[in-house]
Amino acid sequence: MKNKTFKKVLKNNIGFLFILPWLIGFCVFKLYPFASSLYFSFTDFHLFKGISKYTVENYVDVFTNKNELKALIVTFKYAFITVPLKLVAALFIAYILNFKIKGVNFFRTAYYIPSILGGSVAISVLWKALFKDEGLIQTAFAMVGLHAPSFFSDPNWALFSISLLRMWQFGSAMVIFLAALKGVPAELYEAASIDGAGSKRQFFSITLPLLSPSIFLVSVLSVISSLQMFDLIYVMIGKGSPAESSSQTVVYLFFRKAFIEGDQGYGAAIAITLLLLIMTITAIQFR
Repeated sequence: MKNKTFKKVLKNNIGFLFILPWLIGFCVFKLYPFASSLYFSFTDFHLFKGISKYTVENYVDVFTNKNELKALIVTFKYAFITVPLKLVAALFIAYILNFKIKGVNFFRTAYYIPSILGGSVAISVLWKALFKDEGLIQTAFAMVGLHAPSFFSDPNWALFSISLLRMWQFGSAMVIFLAALKGVPAELYEAASIDGAGSKRQFFSITLPLLSPSIFLVSVLSVISSLQMFDLIYVMIGKGSPAESSSQTVVYLFFRKAFIEGDQGYGAAIAITLLLLIMTITAIQFR
């Protein structure tokens, strides 16, 4: 009887067994780290000293500290530069690659590859070697008699240079736009052509309105990604650079506080604040 009951319960709940590996991974790698960060954010936990008191001073410092406010401004500036550029570049290339041209599959693959490789440390090191002072790019400028700026050491150029390099990774957005373009009925363009609408009018009156859900999706994902910028700045700018303070994002500040200075409590407060900020901006975008 007990055996039959066990088999019946197992049969009725077999789905839980299939999602059990995911649940374990979620609890270990997502839920527990989040709960720990939330707990530590209300303490003065130090990596080497432990916890001596519970306090809300971390959050007070996050909203009043000049370095945090400056990092927040830099983060928004980076997002303001990167997101529109990536959207425009991805939509432009997707629109071109939607036409039946020779070798279109090759070009689609070629434009998508940077999204796979662009986030790696190796590619970041390559970019740094190309754009560093007296590197290949500056040498090329000098050969034609032009003066190139210090892309990653000049505070006025560092963040903009990072933004341009991140824009290079528009392949994922391009694929989303390309899929959406394939879903636009050809009959609409034919009817518009019969009515005398040119390519420009068709693009703004047919293509853009029908792509609005995809544009919204890409913009939300791009904003979330840009607010978490860290890797390129860490590899290309790094500690001690003259441009470090002018290109220090919120996540980079979190890394410095939590892992270099060992102030885990303050770092956790920064992480929780960034999470709330991303949730708020995403909610505003969905309204």
